[in-house]
Amino acid sequence: MPSRKLQPFMKKDGRIHDRKTKEAIRMMAMERILEGEDVAAVMASYGLCRTTGYKWLPKVRGRGRGARCPIARKGTGRKPKLSRAQKSQVFRWVDGGKNPMQYGFDFGLWTRDIVRELILKKFNISLSVTSVGSLLAELNLTAQEPLQRAYQRDPEAIERWQRDTFPAIAKQSKATGAEIYFWDESGFRADAVHGKTWAERGKTPVVNRPGQRQSISAASAVNAKGGFWFATYQGGLTGELFVELLKQLMYRRKKPLHLVIDGLPAHKKAIVKTYVAETKGRLTPHFLPGYAPDLNPDELVWSHAKRTGVARRPLMKGEKLQDRVQEQLQKICDNPKLVRSFFKHPSVAYIFDL
Repeated sequence: MPSRKLQPFMKKDGRIHDRKTKEAIRMMAMERILEGEDVAAVMASYGLCRTTGYKWLPKVRGRGRGARCPIARKGTGRKPKLSRAQKSQVFRWVDGGKNPMQYGFDFGLWTRDIVRELILKKFNISLSVTSVGSLLAELNLTAQEPLQRAYQRDPEAIERWQRDTFPAIAKQSKATGAEIYFWDESGFRADAVHGKTWAERGKTPVVNRPGQRQSISAASAVNAKGGFWFATYQGGLTGELFVELLKQLMYRRKKPLHLVIDGLPAHKKAIVKTYVAETKGRLTPHFLPGYAPDLNPDELVWSHAKRTGVARRPLMKGEKLQDRVQEQLQKICDNPKLVRSFFKHPSVAYIFDL
């Protein structure tokens, strides 16, 4: 009869188990030891170190955690290089409204490398770029495309508009039963494609669009209660064209209208002032502070239209851009809930009805 080769004895190793299993084993081992079993035998049966059992005994029998001593505790990990106060300072650097150039760098946008250099310069602490990225994530700071603001913006004028000017307009319109609309113009191109799509790494995706250029301009007026008016036209806006559009806006309008517009030169032409005077108080224009388009909710209308319209689904063969834009703006007009949502953006939170 052939002899059978004996398998070598495999010694138990209690360290190979997961955290919860090791905790349960330690609890069972201590229960057996406290019941009077030999420490060395019990520890060997579970694949644990004999001397560890002797270290546990005084702790289990003593005050404090007692029988809970073998319960697993979350590891504290390596002590962080930056203190809580230093982390708060990093947050204030990035989120405090200043750019890196104000701290002596030659670049105007925050990057992980710049934050890393600033930490080294201010705290004499060296971190890797990866660690800086983890720190920024911990501070709830994310990489975002910044809004672009003109240097000519007047913060005091913007504050006055929000605090005094618009509340006065709202109060006046409430007293006279008038409506408040915000007006703006924009342009559309058939060959503009916005947004991203997915593709294999290293292979740039291709989106077909019309080879023939088409462009159209549009004007719209939006109201906080869901009212929306629009018109399309060719070319740039002139004073004469603006008056014609205003006449369309005022056609059959029963209530007086307060119209908030920007300072475009065409809006301030003499012919416009003459037409406003002819309305005998039915139309009252109000001008937004300069270089502050973010105060106008109609800008959000254009942003929505350009993200969801031709830019997402290019024109098909034979389609006209003007027809597509009119169709899209009509859908916005037919959706008062969508129109009202534009007024929920933080930049236009100052708009309210008294």
